[in-house]
Amino acid sequence: MIKYIILGAVVVFAIVIIVTSYVKSPPDKAFIISGLRKNPKILIGRAGLKLPFIERKDELLIKQISIDIKTGDYVPTLDFIGVNIDAVAKVKIRTDPEGIQLAMKNFLNMKEHQIMEALVDSLQGNMREIIGTISLKDLCNDRKSFGDQVQEKAQVDMNRLGIEIISCNIQHVEDQNDLIIALGQDNMAAIQKNASIAKANADRDVAIAQAQAQKEANDARVLAETEIAIKQNDLSIKKAELKTVEDTKKAEADAAYQIQQEAQRKTIEVTKAQADIAKQEQEITRKQKEASVKEQELDAQIRKQADADKYRQQQMAEVELFKRQKDAEAQKYEFEKDAEAKRIKAEADRYAMEQEALAIKAKAEAEAAAIQAKGEAEAAAIQAKAEAEAAGIDKKAEAMKKYGEAAIVEMLCKMYPEVARAIAEPLGKIDKITMYGDGNTARLTEDVTKSFKQTIDGLSDSMGIDLNTVVSNFLGSKGEAELPSDFKEVTES
Repeated sequence: MIKYIILGAVVVFAIVIIVTSYVKSPPDKAFIISGLRKNPKILIGRAGLKLPFIERKDELLIKQISIDIKTGDYVPTLDFIGVNIDAVAKVKIRTDPEGIQLAMKNFLNMKEHQIMEALVDSLQGNMREIIGTISLKDLCNDRKSFGDQVQEKAQVDMNRLGIEIISCNIQHVEDQNDLIIALGQDNMAAIQKNASIAKANADRDVAIAQAQAQKEANDARVLAETEIAIKQNDLSIKKAELKTVEDTKKAEADAAYQIQQEAQRKTIEVTKAQADIAKQEQEITRKQKEASVKEQELDAQIRKQADADKYRQQQMAEVELFKRQKDAEAQKYEFEKDAEAKRIKAEADRYAMEQEALAIKAKAEAEAAAIQAKGEAEAAAIQAKAEAEAAGIDKKAEAMKKYGEAAIVEMLCKMYPEVARAIAEPLGKIDKITMYGDGNTARLTEDVTKSFKQTIDGLSDSMGIDLNTVVSNFLGSKGEAELPSDFKEVTES
């Protein structure tokens, strides 16, 4: 019994030792087991055993840590411009054998904020050193390069502590005299200028492209409408042709259907008549057999009576058969006459349509001939009128020559005032005339005189008489006192 108690106590003790010595490290922490071994055991994301009272467990934070790096005050750049920079560095403890050994010596059992406080001074110092080697413009234009330089320089110091710098990003840059804003305004003006030029060029390209697109669209629309019109015209023609073919085929089909229907009807009638004849023949055969049976049973007198009945039935059957054959032939003849009448009617309709088309054509030709004859008559009338007018003018000229100079001058005395009045009448209706330059009044008078002279010359040409020569000769032969009063008025006008 004591043996079992001791064994149970040993088992329970072993279980307690195992339970209390079991440890499991999370992925973001490293458990350092030290005590019995010369080199401590490191557990990262796995389980292990720690002997109670003999070994100890320490923790090392290996997750990523963000550290805010600030210069604190203005630090001069390469071109002696004070800047204040705010950056963020992401670091973590190295997990390689050498790095974790160094980290255990410096950051064992430290919290996250303690590690940040231990590293921020070194990172700020390295950033200050890099600021002094770069100009303000380069710092603003290439922040990534600046962050890479800070990371590269600070990594040398971090390697001694077992720290790895994952990244270093510049968050904010501020200069002491607001020179960054001035550089931005200069760049902004250049950017605005380039943007305005680019916009103008883009607007021009858009306008050109729109005009070209509109031209191409209009050309395409015109071409499409033309093709549509051509296709529609072809379609109309094709429809008309197909309609003609359809009507022709339909008429032929109707005629063929009627012919076939009549043929079927005739076949049915003939078949029916043949069936009736066959039925009669069967009836006669049956009666012959009956008569033959009775003939054996009856005597000679009865047989004679049967023969007489048989003969009468035969004669009646032949009469009925002959009658049915004649009826069938009569119906066939009527069907053939009906079909011939329909064919003749169709030919008559076709001939009537052809005659109607010829009549329409003849009417059109007659109308065209009438229009042509009317045009020729009107042309002949115009020509005759023109010839009559010309002959009248010639006769008038001859009569005027016979009148003599005195009569012509007398006529001119009556005509000249009317001509002068007609030429000057438009000027009398003008309210006011404003003339510029020298000699315009004389030119106006000269234009009126030329108009009068041109009118007289036109009359001379139409009458075939030189009126100016007639008047000159008349004036040379007469004195002023002898001139007609009307001519004096013309001269004064």
